[in-house]
Amino acid sequence: MHDPKNDLPNLDPEALTLRDASDDGHPPRILLLYGSLRERSYSRLLTEEAARLLRAFGAETRIFDPRGLPLPDETEADHPKVAELRELAFWSEGQVWCSPERHGNITGVFKSQIDWLPLSIGGMRPTQGRTLAVMQVCGGSQSFNVVNSLRILGRWMRMFTIPNQSSVPKAFNEFDEAGRMKPSPYYDRVVDVMEELVKFTRLTRGESDYLTERYSERRESAEALSKRVNQSSI
Repeated sequence: MHDPKNDLPNLDPEALTLRDASDDGHPPRILLLYGSLRERSYSRLLTEEAARLLRAFGAETRIFDPRGLPLPDETEADHPKVAELRELAFWSEGQVWCSPERHGNITGVFKSQIDWLPLSIGGMRPTQGRTLAVMQVCGGSQSFNVVNSLRILGRWMRMFTIPNQSSVPKAFNEFDEAGRMKPSPYYDRVVDVMEELVKFTRLTRGESDYLTERYSERRESAEALSKRVNQSSI
């Protein structure tokens, strides 16, 4: 059987302590999103590196390709790319969001993906209770504008954003010609983030319904039910 750690020459297996990620039923299911359409997109390269690490930690990964995704409200939600994105969101138990920083914030390419994910679809929530790891790539010096914005988005989408995060400055220096991330403290931080994401996903995925249910929503539902019953009796 192929060992995904063989694809990670910069990874020190002696420093890993993560237990088997599938010992509680099935591998954690992680969806990864990135925010650039460039041929050599550093957010995509970082996302692909993150996916390799996640698989080495025992997770199952899927990367959404944003090419061809229409602008929000440009078309109906039954567009094939929109349907694909929403299906992957429902499939996932955790997510990785990675965007370049452009004009001090996330790119429109990335934001469009989130804007196509409503808080609920037919009473089901495609992101609530999922874990989330946030990353960014920078063209210049290190910044945290994007990861801060992604954390706001994650909270709005009712996700559990893990404490650790990654910001890679001067990304053009951090990847080789083959598109693989070079060994560095920035690479080690990405390892930390992916390891932490798998751990948090394993710990929370079976309890997400309990952790995210809200008193206000239960109370509102009870009031609505009482109103319907009373109207029927009248």
